[in-house]
Amino acid sequence: MDLGSDPSQSSPLIPLIGWIPALIFPTATAVQLVAIVRSRSSEGVSVVAWTMFAIANVSLWIYTEKHDEVASILGTLGSAALNICIVVAAIRYRKAPDGNTKDAARVG
Repeated sequence: MDLGSDPSQSSPLIPLIGWIPALIFPTATAVQLVAIVRSRSSEGVSVVAWTMFAIANVSLWIYTEKHDEVASILGTLGSAALNICIVVAAIRYRKAPDGNTKDAARVG
C-alpha cells in the first residue's frame, strides 16, 4: 500500500510526524550555533560539512515539492539558513596559528 499516492488514505498522524523534523533539525542546528558563539571558538566544527548540510536542505526542499508547507519550510530552509550561520560563525571564530580569532577571519 502506497500511502503517498492518495492523501485520503494516509494516516492523520503523517502531517503531525512531519513537524518532528521541522522542529528538531533547526533546533539542533541552533544548539550548535549557540555553542560556537558562546565559546567564541569553532574548534572541531567542519565548515565543509555544514555547507553540505545547507546545500542538502535546500535541495530536499526543492525535491519534496512542498514549497508552501510551513513544516517543510522550517525543517529545510530554516535549517539551511542556520547551517549558513554556523559556517559564517565557524569562519569568524576560526583560530589563527597564534591563537588569535580576529586574524583568522580576515581574507587576504
